Amino acid sequence: MNRIMECVPNFSEGRDKTVINQIADAIGSVGGVKVLNVDPGADANRTVITFAGEPEAVSEAAFRGAKAAGELIDMSRHHGTHPRIGATDVLPFVPVSGISLDECAQMARLLGRRMADELGIPVYLYEAAALRPEFRNLAVCRAGEYEAVAEKLADPARRPDLMPSGVSRHARSGCSVVGARDFLVAVNFNLVTTSVETATAIARQVRERGYQGRPGTLKCVKAIGWYIPEYGFAQVSCNLTNFRVTSLRQTFDEVSRVALLHGTRVTGTEIIGLVPEQVLFPDAVSYLGLDQLRPFRLEEKVLEYVLNK
Repeated sequence: MNRIMECVPNFSEGRDKTVINQIADAIGSVGGVKVLNVDPGADANRTVITFAGEPEAVSEAAFRGAKAAGELIDMSRHHGTHPRIGATDVLPFVPVSGISLDECAQMARLLGRRMADELGIPVYLYEAAALRPEFRNLAVCRAGEYEAVAEKLADPARRPDLMPSGVSRHARSGCSVVGARDFLVAVNFNLVTTSVETATAIARQVRERGYQGRPGTLKCVKAIGWYIPEYGFAQVSCNLTNFRVTSLRQTFDEVSRVALLHGTRVTGTEIIGLVPEQVLFPDAVSYLGLDQLRPFRLEEKVLEYVLNK
């Protein structure tokens, strides 16, 4: 079996195509790596780049992408709707074939050390690569966002796992969260409302951790609410951390049910990045309204199809 590892870094730039292309080009400059998808969001001011290949090559490509982002993105000037803590905000390795999650986690730790030492970027290790249990959760690593970085660096309890051995470039680049995880489905549900408060209330009711001590209705689902000026409506933005426990269809149905309780409804779905083929179902495009914002093409959004092009 071919050894294939996927990497899905999120970079804090979604508007400047020149910067996005330079980061993607740096990633694609490594032999044996295939850039599968580049998915920018202007209002989130964030781009998700998906690439895959032989694990060692993917690790080198990830480093080059982080290096380019650190040189091109100034976090002190960054504004967007999506939570973020650094220019290379989150960088996960995902096992596809011939490599285990534990091996991906070890490679993530090595990459994090290299980013700290060679790029001056403080690094949190999360999910399967975490060294501290509390930092398994991305939200804990990202708490306070970029604006709290200096304060967190001064606090031993909240300081990143891997600190630069030389000069830290956190003032410009922020911190990065590096780790390893299984496939994650990033999906936004479009609402017939412009109200962030309504979208947030729906998100709090469905996400696993719930709100104010009350658990949510969907296991293995994270969610927030926001408004996207480009679209003119609010969304419930979800991460399905284990789609085998809670499927995309179950998530859509539950967000739709709760939306009605809050006086609105779901009109369509936006998938960010790529998804494995098994995430979808025969009538998924029409059932989920995947064509609402733009044409949904399986050959561009399904991991197996893109890998085999």
